[in-house]
Amino acid sequence: MNLWRRMITGVLCLIFLFSLFTPVHAKADDSETAYVDVAVATLWVEPGITRSIDSPSLSNPVDLWTWTKSMSYEEKLWLVGNLETQALYGTKVTILEKQGDWVKVAVHGQPTPRHSLGYPGWMPIHQLTKGTAFSQFQSKPFAQIIKPTAWLYHDPNSRKRFIEISFATRLPVISTTKHAVKVMTPSDGAKWLKREDVQIFRTEADIPTPTGEDVVRTAKQFLGLPYLWAGTSGFGFDCSGFTHTIYKAHGITIPRDSSVQAQFGLPVSEKDLQPGDLLFFAYDQGKGRVHHVGMYIGNGKMIHSPNSSSTVRIDDYRAPGYGEEFAGARRYIQR
Repeated sequence: MNLWRRMITGVLCLIFLFSLFTPVHAKADDSETAYVDVAVATLWVEPGITRSIDSPSLSNPVDLWTWTKSMSYEEKLWLVGNLETQALYGTKVTILEKQGDWVKVAVHGQPTPRHSLGYPGWMPIHQLTKGTAFSQFQSKPFAQIIKPTAWLYHDPNSRKRFIEISFATRLPVISTTKHAVKVMTPSDGAKWLKREDVQIFRTEADIPTPTGEDVVRTAKQFLGLPYLWAGTSGFGFDCSGFTHTIYKAHGITIPRDSSVQAQFGLPVSEKDLQPGDLLFFAYDQGKGRVHHVGMYIGNGKMIHSPNSSSTVRIDDYRAPGYGEEFAGARRYIQR
């Protein structure tokens, strides 16, 4: 079962590595790496295009709840086309370009034909750290957050909060107690997590191969979470960030964008749909460009994060607004 998962990931990596669509970055030697040093880093299409209302997402530390809850619908809608993706605390990135206080990075673990190293976008440089000590712990077992969000603490008794981090964040484990896990952070040394907020794995390959019901159960944790364009965290998801992150938490790496997710995995006919399969929707009555993805949960329903005016919710995938744009399904889990 784990072999199947590793094969999918390996094939994706090879395809993207040799993709003809990989752009050339004249200012990069693809050798300078760093780690995300905030709970969630937001990547932008260009440097310096942010608004004053975006300040909580640009600081270190960030305040994602203040940012997302302060925006009106129109202000959230403005993000469409201006954001690229997000990267979780401790994620490794490669620095591609520098421009003033901004850097263009490729996010490792987010496959895309846009760059062989990972999903590209611009972010403030002060949200990164070289993580020299942190990098030495990368071969250690890791603790993965299993709650929508969880707090890191300065102490094992969970009395003094440090920062709130997202679902699917992975941090190297230093030691454990009955009720707490000591982890290494990118730039602030050792901190603590509640044992109930994490699962510990020796390597990603040791994450149990999920059933379709497993990924659906995980997805349902986020019902009611407001949509965020480019979101990949428990503070807000877009449609493909939702499916990408849920699968990633179960040890399966799939492409970051819906249009690319629709090109891989195993094609599935409607009559053979099973929970956990991904459903795709396209312009021009389902024959054009794929623009949306949801996860099938059974009984003609899907769970998805649809748009800036909505939340993670369950809908009939053949309902008006979706049914006429249905473009097929893909399976990323071995049955």
